[in-house]
Amino acid sequence: MRLLLMSDTHLPTRAKRLPGRLLDEVPRADVVFHAGDWVDTDTLDLLETRSRRLIGVYGNNDGPGLRARLPETAYAELDGLRFGVIHETGPARGRETRCAARFPALDVLVFGHSHVPWDTTAPTGLRLLNPGSPTDRRRQPQRTYMTATLAGGRLTEVELHPLPPR
Repeated sequence: MRLLLMSDTHLPTRAKRLPGRLLDEVPRADVVFHAGDWVDTDTLDLLETRSRRLIGVYGNNDGPGLRARLPETAYAELDGLRFGVIHETGPARGRETRCAARFPALDVLVFGHSHVPWDTTAPTGLRLLNPGSPTDRRRQPQRTYMTATLAGGRLTEVELHPLPPR
């Protein structure tokens, strides 16, 4: 199963559209995750139309239209792994311990907010993944998104994809 992870698209404030390379990945993915801060409902509509399955949440910059259609936290079981999606997880310091305590039943937590890519594993085994932002690199060298493969109940081939400068 091919997974596509993105967050913090901030359209149309940080970019006019999603990068072409990212859009090309959408129909190839079995599941697309979006960890919030869409900003516009057009991006949600687009991804709902092009995705086989979309799992998304709202973020702190998302208004009433998105909050009416998306949860604050989403959960899904895929190939035996328990996934959660949330926008904010708090400061980087102590993140693994804090998230493991808050989400003890999860195997993987996808999150956003910081625009900083993140791939760590808590002592409990919880995998934390932040794909960064495909439209707003903030203090990062590049804009990014992630892909992963899920097979036999294992998450493999987790890859951070840098996007070229605009």
